[in-house]
Parts: sequence; C-alpha cells; structure tokens
Amino acid sequence: MERILIIGCGDIALRTIPLLVPRHRVYALVRNPAYCEKLRGIGAIPVIGDLDDRASLARIKGLADAVLHFAPPSQTGKTDTRTQNLLSALSQGAKPSRLVYISTSGVYGDCGGEIVNETRPVNAGSARGQRRLDAELQIRDWAKRNRVNASILRVPGIYAAERLPLERLRAGLPVIIESEDGYSNHIHADDLARIAVAALQHGKPCRIYHATDDDEMRMGGYFDAVADAYHLPRPPRLSRIEVQRAVSPMMYSFMNESRRLINGRMKDELKVKLRYPTLANFFAQTTKPD
Repeated sequence: MERILIIGCGDIALRTIPLLVPRHRVYALVRNPAYCEKLRGIGAIPVIGDLDDRASLARIKGLADAVLHFAPPSQTGKTDTRTQNLLSALSQGAKPSRLVYISTSGVYGDCGGEIVNETRPVNAGSARGQRRLDAELQIRDWAKRNRVNASILRVPGIYAAERLPLERLRAGLPVIIESEDGYSNHIHADDLARIAVAALQHGKPCRIYHATDDDEMRMGGYFDAVADAYHLPRPPRLSRIEVQRAVSPMMYSFMNESRRLINGRMKDELKVKLRYPTLANFFAQTTKPD
C-alpha cells in the first residue's frame, strides 16, 4: 500500500484525506497533539512535528512514497523557511517519488485583467506572494536535483459553504465600483482536494497547474452573487481609493490584483472534472438558509 504524507492539516487536508485512505496509508504531520484524535477519526496516522523546528522533522525521514504539501509559509520575510525545513527532512533517507505543492495565483501579481496561463512570467506584488514563489522555486530546484516528480497547483480564492464572506457582507464593507473593479478567480474547497489527488496521480514533473474553476467574475460580482444567494444586502460600491481606506491592507491586496486564470492544462493533463465549475453551480446544489 502506497504511503502518502500530508503536510499542513487544515481544511483542504481534511477534505483530501478521506479521498486517499481507501487505497493508501496516509500520514499527517501535525504540530499540536490535541489534533491527533481528529486525524485518526478520518483514517490518517498522525506524526508529531513542527515545520518551524527542523529537528522535530526527523520522524518523516523516508516515511512516504508521495507528499502533499498544503502548509502555508510563515507570516514574515520573503523566504519560506518551512518549505526549506521540509525539503531538508525529505532529503534524508529514501526520498518520495512525487510531491504536490499548493501555491497561490498571487505569484503573478496584478495582471490588469488579462487572461493568464501557466507560462506567464511571475511578478508577485505582495510579501505573501513572494514567500509562495520562494517555496515554488525551492521545490522545483530540489525536485530536479533529486529526480522527484513535483507538481505545483496555483490556487486562487478558496470557497465552500463554511468559507463564504457572509460576515463581511453583514458588516457592510464596500467593494470597488464596477468601472474600476478587477477580475478574481475561485475554486471550491472540495474540488481543490480532488485536484490535489489528481495531481498525485497524473501531474507531470515540475509542472504548474491552475487549480481554478470556469467562472470569469469581477470581485464585486462575486460578493453580489453571495449576497443574493443568502438574501443579504449587496455591498456598497466605492472608488478604488475609498475602498483602500475602508478595508484591511490584506483584503485590499487581494482586491488590487486582477487576472483571469485559465484551467485547460488542469483539465487535460490531470483529467479533472469539476464538481462546481461555477459559483452558480454551487448555489444550485446547496441548500441555503432563508
């Protein structure tokens, strides 16, 4: 039975593990022992370790045939030291044959609403995007040197029934007027879990894939659609400058970037058929409160 190691046991990992356990032995790196019971409950074998403590990662040496790296970088700096520590640990003993890393579409920076494929040069405009890009470069270099099949998923905004901006809408926070608004991209959390599994099965070496749905929406249109579906007031529309004053720097960094990702490579090479190709499909299949 093939051994899969999950790094980063957040929401996407919890959706991915049940897809893997019927045919694989799944290990999950976890920092907090209190989380172990939850992981065992869905069929994973917890391994205690901390990506910020390289010595604690000795337990994963030679453990897995394949790795799913879902862990985010630390919150500061331009280097992803967590990925650096992980790769150092994976270099000890028998190395995995495959690795899949969840990155961000933020590595492209602002593309002015242009259509973006996987060959577009990166231009990360935020520190968050720069750390993700650093992780990508580390992984691709390590994979080439060690002959590991590494695939990178560039992921846009993740949503699910539990991950919608309902509190933001209830708070009445503004969005940008349509004439100044940019495009955003999204993926349902369940589809992202399925894409990660597909990348393990079909991903090509050092290959980039856009893990995004088929929608082509402006940011304000996304918030309007969620508001309408949940019978909430649509957010007020303000100029870009006024919105920058009204929202957090983190939120504005998302709103200030505009691109339209295409996902043909994901569909053709990873053989993914999206369960929720558009936000409208999700709402049509979801029971919402009155």
